[in-house]
Amino acid sequence: MRLAGKIALVTGASRGIGLGIVERFAEEGALVYAGSTSNPGGVYPASAVGVLLDVANEAHWKRVVADILGTHGRIDVLVNNAGIIAYEPLHDLSLDAWNRVIAVNQTGVFLGMRAVVPAMKQQKSGSIVNISSIWGNAAVPGAHAYHATKGAVNTMTKNAAMTYVSDGVRVNSLHPGFIDTPLTRSQDAAINEFVVAATPMKRAGTPREIANGCLFLASDESSFMTGAEMVIDGGYLAQ
Repeated sequence: MRLAGKIALVTGASRGIGLGIVERFAEEGALVYAGSTSNPGGVYPASAVGVLLDVANEAHWKRVVADILGTHGRIDVLVNNAGIIAYEPLHDLSLDAWNRVIAVNQTGVFLGMRAVVPAMKQQKSGSIVNISSIWGNAAVPGAHAYHATKGAVNTMTKNAAMTYVSDGVRVNSLHPGFIDTPLTRSQDAAINEFVVAATPMKRAGTPREIANGCLFLASDESSFMTGAEMVIDGGYLAQ
């Protein structure tokens, strides 16, 4: 029960990595608020509560965090997991497509951290985990907006870590490689085959493998970690 008694909020929680994190946190004793726009009333573990949360909507953040604090008086863990991808290269990328990816992947992380930090500062404890990507550290052709946002998440994480370290708030980023999720299954098979072939372990990761790393960062076991990048990618970035 590595998260026993902790109150956690996970975004993008209805499927894939987000759902894996919700399930793993619940197994370890947390009460988890599972935020999503696609399925807030979905089937979650008994100790998880589905909530409607559009991460790009400031009012949604205010409502959800106020409800959590009003009920429990604290919030111990935030996982900014929600994200979308666009594959267009820079020269083909419309401003609307750019703004859409920025709104979810970057502004959503900003709004989430801003919403929970005051409570975490007051309670002198808290762990924020921002889900980035190996594409926040390295590049492939195309996907310009996605690369831009995931790189931004890295430095946003480090800035928040240094800003709130004296308040007992830890902020770390987690960088998955290619993971088998509904999102990746729905994309072009050639893209998936390319990334798996370039991964030294020659396979996709699973949501649970990412959730295990997130569990460590959320728990008190990582009490001496802040501003760090945890990479779980089958060896991709080691090449």
